[in-house]
Amino acid sequence: MPAEIGAAALPPATGAAAAPAVELRGIEKRFGNNHANRSVDLAVEAGKIHGIVGENGAGKTTLMNILYGLYRADSGEIRVNGQPVSVRNSEDALAAGIGMVHQHFMLVDNMTVLENVILGAEDGARLAPALRQAREVLSRLGRDYALEVPLDEVADRLAVGLRQRVEILKALYRGADILILDEPTGALTPPEADHLFRILRRLRDQGKTVILITHRLPEVMAVTDRVSVMRRGAMVAHRDTAETTVAELAELMVGRQVLLDVSKAPAEPGREMLRAEHVTIRDGRDAARVREVSFAVRAGEIVAIAGVAGNGQSELLEALAGLRPVSEGRILLDGTPVAANGELCRRRGLAHVPEDRERMGIVMEFEARESAILGYLGDPRYGSGLLLDWAAISADTAEKMEMFDVRPVAPRLATAGFSGGNQQKLVLAREIERDPGVLLVGQPTRGVDIGAIEFIHRRLVALRDAGKAILLVSAKLDEILGLADRILVMFGGEIVADIPAAQATEQRIGLLMAGGGGALAGKPPP
Repeated sequence: MPAEIGAAALPPATGAAAAPAVELRGIEKRFGNNHANRSVDLAVEAGKIHGIVGENGAGKTTLMNILYGLYRADSGEIRVNGQPVSVRNSEDALAAGIGMVHQHFMLVDNMTVLENVILGAEDGARLAPALRQAREVLSRLGRDYALEVPLDEVADRLAVGLRQRVEILKALYRGADILILDEPTGALTPPEADHLFRILRRLRDQGKTVILITHRLPEVMAVTDRVSVMRRGAMVAHRDTAETTVAELAELMVGRQVLLDVSKAPAEPGREMLRAEHVTIRDGRDAARVREVSFAVRAGEIVAIAGVAGNGQSELLEALAGLRPVSEGRILLDGTPVAANGELCRRRGLAHVPEDRERMGIVMEFEARESAILGYLGDPRYGSGLLLDWAAISADTAEKMEMFDVRPVAPRLATAGFSGGNQQKLVLAREIERDPGVLLVGQPTRGVDIGAIEFIHRRLVALRDAGKAILLVSAKLDEILGLADRILVMFGGEIVADIPAAQATEQRIGLLMAGGGGALAGKPPP
């Protein structure tokens, strides 16, 4: 049976300072030669939202996995509400009132929301009474915390934002008073992220303690009360959020001053490298996901596609990469029509960073060096015929890891052993370092820390200046406005505007993304 849920936090005893909700003392953790946590101290005040920021691989998730019992610390102490606790597994964590929402959701796709929430907490052999009780409790939690979800819907039919609410409900249903969220906005749209922040504030206002792991500094400034900074496994600073700035936190994270604005000269477009002509793309149910889309990308320019998720940009990017057939129209690469053949496109100088790295960019079970050569097994540097030169592959992967600051530099480590941001940098290194004539980039900085974002942006601009044609899809308007020379706006599967970056504003692009704008829209090329 779930612990009592939703009760107000008890006030501290009169005249006594309240103990921290969570206190970590001298936490040490190594994975072989990787020193993930270095004598980490952390105190989280009860009833607050506490952010933990740091570069990819800084040790944030490892530290929280120790607190939640997924890892055991090599040494150190955990205290909850002033009392030492032994957290050997997630059951111990839940018994101590600690719940965690992971970066990659842990739902059973073919089960309903209600079934997912009570899974493992059924309270006896009779399922029907447990389901009735859970429905009542979850309805109350939904009202109290703005976490309403359709309880009888199957999990895999839910949008990402709703799946995340289910994960939060699971933790609250089990009685969590301390809630850890690991990179919770990585796959959310801006409206979904805003709603999540409202949920977190409501949780805080009703006495819950929230620990937010993120690398997105504007979000830290918007929602947290206090923030701690990690760098290379160590805790380097603690700040009240109201008394710091994005620039200071970025410098603490990276250890140097970070340039937050993209610096680039005006584009000098050359010959046409990529063209879509009246492209229509239909899904398996014969519904048009992309309708009559035409545009061109020239050498020496960055063209960005802006649009709310689900408006056809993902399907278009896959078709351009040769991974999805075109129902009508055609795609030309350097003047020559191409079919749905990703290998042929790569041989003709097109590289592709997919939007969904886990589904299309890497194989989690593979070693990093294997993920680092996906799509390029025929490269003579890697061997000949059926024989691969693994020493050469390891050396090449290590070189790319050093160049893109992938941590740790461990070509033999399983891809799943890297943080999401380091996985993204591995994919970017694989595609960018092929010296492609055309680069398709989907969500280039998703899950990537601010120091790496600066590097990736500079690398993309350098490719443009070297005469490469770049097509960028991003959910971040500030990224689009900073990088693009031209902006295409998609709505309802169509390109509704083609705007020079110099004439674009966040308000104008946002209005067009929502289906408004009318005469504001420019005419895309025929």
